[in-house]
Amino acid sequence: MKKIILTLAAAAALHTASAQNSAVTNAQLFEKQGTLDKARTEIDKAITNEKTSGKAKTWYTRGEIYEGIANSPIYKKLVADVDPNKVASDSYKKAVELEGKDSEFGKQAVAKLEGLNKNAYGLALNAGVESYNAKNFDEAIKSYRQAQAYMPQDTTAYVYAAYAAEGKQDYTTAKEEYNKLLAIPGYKASAQTYERLLQIARQEKNDAEATKVLQQALQAYPNRKSFVLEDLNHLISSGQDKQAIDKLNHAIELDPQNSNLYTVRGSVYDKLKQPDQALASYQKAVEIEPKNFDAQFNVGVYYFNKGADIFKAVNKMNLATYQKQGKTKEAEAKKYVQQAIPYFEAALQANPNDRATMSALQKAYTQTGRTADAEKMNTKMNSAK
Repeated sequence: MKKIILTLAAAAALHTASAQNSAVTNAQLFEKQGTLDKARTEIDKAITNEKTSGKAKTWYTRGEIYEGIANSPIYKKLVADVDPNKVASDSYKKAVELEGKDSEFGKQAVAKLEGLNKNAYGLALNAGVESYNAKNFDEAIKSYRQAQAYMPQDTTAYVYAAYAAEGKQDYTTAKEEYNKLLAIPGYKASAQTYERLLQIARQEKNDAEATKVLQQALQAYPNRKSFVLEDLNHLISSGQDKQAIDKLNHAIELDPQNSNLYTVRGSVYDKLKQPDQALASYQKAVEIEPKNFDAQFNVGVYYFNKGADIFKAVNKMNLATYQKQGKTKEAEAKKYVQQAIPYFEAALQANPNDRATMSALQKAYTQTGRTADAEKMNTKMNSAK
């Protein structure tokens, strides 16, 4: 009698297990028949049953069924309570989690996930493009972020999301999307990404953020002229003149025919009280671009000041000293002032209405005895008032 009871108990256990596994089997049969609504009902039973919920096969089957629903124009409309693509993805991930990626269903699930994510990524990206073209920027951002979730390492969805955010002038979100790009391991952001972040920081008047982004940009693109010049402007405006010289030298290496760079370097040398180095930079600027007003004027100032300093020294001489050295020194001073005149004249030709240049020329003509030219320049200044 005991044996009979045991046999009946075993049979009951087998019947229960069979009933539980039949939900998975039924789901597979319904899927093959194309009745995905019934397949869904059966597989959802299986994942809540303690006997089948721990099996990779159950979850893999669920992934296939929901993937089929996602790709079916008919059945997808009947599923409003969930995102079938997400359910499929989560199911495949669960299968891998239960048995590992090297198991029978684990391998299949990994392959399915790759295909599913690629397909879902494409759909989400295309939806984002459609919304963006319709200027529905909020929906575009939503779709692009869905695409990011499916393929986190693909950079296109992040760039497009940032563009959509900028389209609605939501610079906070745009900055967030650009920073996501920078955070992707091994990814070298484009120079344009840093340029946009710099622009946003300027719009927000966030100097600290702009400095941070600029340093990141220079690290990634140390020879990009726009970043080097941006850094240079920052150094000069903040009074870091010694550091600016190194940056200027680097900028000149990148763009050796840029007359303005030599002019700026000359002005920095002037601030550092290094007039000879300043003169060399200004002269190089004039050599490259004869119509460079600032360079021409500053070379003129260099020679004029040399003469003016000597004239001041002569004026302080006593009679005895003047009789010994005065005439010689005055001749030397006039020589420097005469050297200044062609540069002032070139500067005035480049900028005919500049009163500072007119004034400098009028003084230079006077000091070198060119009285008629001095009077003409004086008249020109008066008529320009």
